[in-house]
Amino acid sequence: MSGANSSSLTLRVFILNGVPGLEAAHIWISLPFCLMYIVALVGNSGLIYLIGHEESLHRPMYYFLALLSSTDVALCTTTVPNMLCIFWFNLKEIDFNACLAQMFFVHMLTGMESGVLMLMALDRYVAICYPLRYATILTNPVITKAGLVTFFRSVMLIIPFTFLTKRLPYCRGNLIPHTYCDHMSVAKVSCGNVKVNAIYGLMVALLIGVFDICCISVSYTMILRAVVRLSSADARHKAFSTCTSHICAIVITYVPAFFTFFTHRFGGHSIPHHVHIIVANLYLLLPPTMNPIIYGVKTKQIREGVIKFLLGDKIGFT
Repeated sequence: MSGANSSSLTLRVFILNGVPGLEAAHIWISLPFCLMYIVALVGNSGLIYLIGHEESLHRPMYYFLALLSSTDVALCTTTVPNMLCIFWFNLKEIDFNACLAQMFFVHMLTGMESGVLMLMALDRYVAICYPLRYATILTNPVITKAGLVTFFRSVMLIIPFTFLTKRLPYCRGNLIPHTYCDHMSVAKVSCGNVKVNAIYGLMVALLIGVFDICCISVSYTMILRAVVRLSSADARHKAFSTCTSHICAIVITYVPAFFTFFTHRFGGHSIPHHVHIIVANLYLLLPPTMNPIIYGVKTKQIREGVIKFLLGDKIGFT
């Protein structure tokens, strides 16, 4: 009877414990996370506004960047406000269904971000390898269809997570040692067999992460081959410079993502749990924070658009 009551309780509410072992430092941990969230909101919202209103940025590369920024805003907003409530007000309870919804959006949006980075790599491939056909290949309808396919791929692959997690019996308690509802963190609270969850999670990682990384790698291999064949050193430099910001975005997205994925499954006891939790949060916060900064610094057209926006018509560009 007590087991049934415990199961019933955990089906109504979970307790998100924040960063286990560092509860006394929650306030200090929250400060950089809060700052990063503000920078992510302001930076990505500014990019979306700039791309929408600056006609010189109405090109496929910047449409994909606007899609990436929209995904980043949604991703960090899905977790950070709840995380700050844990750190600042000790509000650790989350409804079971709200936890499943957060889990779905976290994984769906990270899958979406990976897909957009792949589309941006393909965009650079077409721009550098087929410059004369760039505008005819990447038309607005093609861009729209590519974005929709990426979105629906992520949604359809992540939806089963919610059903696989909801079917599990929860009789060990309701404490999740995390700051947000991650799929395997929730599943591990269960007293049932989570083998199917783990296998499906690995399959999704292969279908999204590994597939996208392979497409990105192939795209940049073809780009490198095309650039090396250019006779002019200036042309080679210009071609490489158009890819620099995107390569930086790929690195800051996939490095913490793979660290989080592998420590969940193979890191076990070798990595302190609080390190894993902090990196898992940086995995969601670092790309949204850094992407607008990287693209703002590295992309000439965006820098000029920002200056033009700030100074109005007082300055012109050649």
